[in-house]
Amino acid sequence: MTRIRAGLLALLLLMALLLSQAPARLISWVLPENALVLEGFEGSVWRGSAARALLPTTGGYLHIGTLRWQLSPWSLLTLAPRVSVDSRWGSQQIAATIVYHGPDHIRLGDVDATVPAALVRQFVPLELSGDLSLLAQRLELRDGLPYAADGRLVWRDGGWVSPQGPRSLGDYALDFSQPPGEPLVGEVATLAGSLRADGRVTLSEGNYDVDVLLAGDGLDDPQLRQALQLVAAPEGKGFRVALQGPFSQQ
Repeated sequence: MTRIRAGLLALLLLMALLLSQAPARLISWVLPENALVLEGFEGSVWRGSAARALLPTTGGYLHIGTLRWQLSPWSLLTLAPRVSVDSRWGSQQIAATIVYHGPDHIRLGDVDATVPAALVRQFVPLELSGDLSLLAQRLELRDGLPYAADGRLVWRDGGWVSPQGPRSLGDYALDFSQPPGEPLVGEVATLAGSLRADGRVTLSEGNYDVDVLLAGDGLDDPQLRQALQLVAAPEGKGFRVALQGPFSQQ
């Protein structure tokens, strides 16, 4: 019996040693299918990096640069892998803690991301300039939709590219919150700029509702006024953006 116990202990120690040295490329076993395209692995599956990472989107692949991660071994025992990630690509940076409960339930925490606003072009036909920064204490997704959230999205040095060239707009913030299972509500505010934007954005049961009033000297630009007429209606000296519809999960 003593020899059997010693053999089992030695086997467990050997397995632990092998797992501790598991190569980084095995991280693909933990990642959801088609979640990321990773190349140039270094380190181990528990603490490693990929020299090149791409995120599949409906508009093509989003380059997120060098990706580093740290996977908690104990989280695998709960069948909810917990991984901290950090990526860099030029001025673009993304950091977050991700807990994967399944393809229909993902929790993110301590989200700190900055990406060029021009990336919006991959999803909607808009040419924007500036940077989008997201700070979120929590962001929980269920069935592809926000289930609980708290954070702030800031558009800095915001502008748009007109046929005559770039136009500066200003700095704007969207403070959002969502108790678990309740509608997500975001308040739009102007931080700086000649174009003022104030209003509310809500997301409830898969449907969005946007109600934002645009005003200020920035509307003196005839190119901007012409562009706004595609999505907004005149109201006094400004424009009101009032949009409703289903939120696409694709």
